Order: sequence, then structure tokens, then C-alpha cells
Amino acid sequence: MRMHNPPHPGEVLRELCLEPLGISVTDAAQALGTSRKTLSAILNGKAGISPEMALRLSIAFNTTPESWLAQQSQYELWQAEQHRGELHVKRLVAA
Repeated sequence: MRMHNPPHPGEVLRELCLEPLGISVTDAAQALGTSRKTLSAILNGKAGISPEMALRLSIAFNTTPESWLAQQSQYELWQAEQHRGELHVKRLVAA
């Protein structure tokens, strides 16, 4: 079952991981071994969670990389579904 309008994983990361721990973006980026710019782009919904970032987050927050990738996939699919009517696709059937 698909979630209705799922949040961007960056929003989840900010609200459920960083804010409760009182961790700044700079400190989190350093702990994750990434740049502040990269992490900020994710937190602001301007970039997605890559497989490598999913692995970094899973190590840092004792989660699974699959959970982060699933969130990203659900978000992107819901966004794409909003433009379904704009797609010009014909159904293919066996001859």
C-alpha cells in the first residue's frame, strides 16, 4: 500500500533524527563523513538519498539502508504519480 504524499526523507532525517538529538547540520555532516552542503541539500528536499548516503545514515542512526532507500523511492514515486496524466504512453499487448 502506497503512502499518501509521503515526506521527503530529508524531512524525516531532520525531524526524527537530528532535532531530537540536538545535532546541528554541521556536526551531523561531519559525523556522516559528508559535506554540510550535501547534507543540507538532502534536509531541504533538494537532493535525494543515494545508496551510499543510506548506508551512512544506517550506520549513524542504527537503522537499515533499505529503510532510507524505501522512503526515497516512495517519495519519488508519489511525486511522479502526480504527473501521470502528462505521460504519453500506449499500453503494449501481445499481437
